[in-house]
Amino acid sequence: MLILAVDSSSPSGSLALLRDATLLAHKISSEEPYSAGLLRDTKELLQGSRISLEEIDLFAVDAGPGSFTGLRVGLTTVKGWAEVWQRPIAAVSGLEAMALQVSRSAVPGLTIVSVLDARRGQIFGGIFRIRSGDSAAFDRIGDEVLATADEFLEALRVQSGDVSGLIIACISPEVIQPALQRQGLGCCRIQVVSNEFAPFIGQLGYAKALRGEVVDALHLDANYIRRSDAEMNWKVG
Repeated sequence: MLILAVDSSSPSGSLALLRDATLLAHKISSEEPYSAGLLRDTKELLQGSRISLEEIDLFAVDAGPGSFTGLRVGLTTVKGWAEVWQRPIAAVSGLEAMALQVSRSAVPGLTIVSVLDARRGQIFGGIFRIRSGDSAAFDRIGDEVLATADEFLEALRVQSGDVSGLIIACISPEVIQPALQRQGLGCCRIQVVSNEFAPFIGQLGYAKALRGEVVDALHLDANYIRRSDAEMNWKVG
């Protein structure tokens, strides 16, 4: 199964081409904003691998949470490809892609907490538990949330009880470390993960496809969590 994985919403936009779970090629965006170069980067990646869009069997995409504009560009692009070529889509959480990077060296049943800078003094957070016998499959514990780091950790303590064994996956430790100290949770292990999400989006997308967890272009949706600035600033005249 040939998979094209797209991430245009995380701190570093990226693309990846996989055959099943094996990474064939990948590319980090060279532009800021990186969503502006998505089509050009995709063309370069596929041409370099001598593969056409028509040959892709599955599109895997970061469906959020993340940048509103980045999500919209990535999802709209993937929807267009999937509709033209009549291919399925695996919608993957960027927080889950972070957790996957930790799970490679973790034991089944371990709880992984992913946190991503949402700016404005807030973070996106998600809690995942590795399924027994499948390091690429997770059970999400509760909803992914948008909160301040302190609010998230307080809720985590209530929900998980003993948090001493948790692993916190993050790109930038400074978004969570001060709050860990304030909450008396300095014992929690922090693991810094790569901000190139696309290879992991592709691996998770393949696992979802094997489980039948795919959608078509019509039913692909974003996990924004936070409303766009336009929505928040809109007022009835």
